[in-house]
Amino acid sequence: DVQLQASGGGLVQAGGSLRLTCTASSVTFDGYAVAWIRQAPGKVHEVVSSISVSGGNTFYADSVKGRFTISSDNAKNTVYLQMNTLKPEDTAVYYCAAYQFFGDPNDPKLLPTFSYEYDSWGQGTQVTVSS
Repeated sequence: DVQLQASGGGLVQAGGSLRLTCTASSVTFDGYAVAWIRQAPGKVHEVVSSISVSGGNTFYADSVKGRFTISSDNAKNTVYLQMNTLKPEDTAVYYCAAYQFFGDPNDPKLLPTFSYEYDSWGQGTQVTVSS
């Protein structure tokens, strides 16, 4: 069972930045995809960004392209989400989630981009962007 810990949320003004951190305590991220998934009040889960940790492929939702950057530090078994130029519409609970590849993690077509594809979730961290 993959146990994930997300942190780094907070309250920030529009235009500001935050960095979210996701750490696994029970497995190494090698062979996994890790995603940041958010849920705003009254809305469905949205995959904001995902990364194949060993393959390096990444995905970004259109709403965050050019503003958010996902990265991994394999030595620390950690995935980050750098969020810049934050907007009020980025306000949500952000979850990190993991998916274990059964195919080639280097194949960009196998990188999951839907929240239901991720079967291990950490607790959420609240991000609030004030206008």
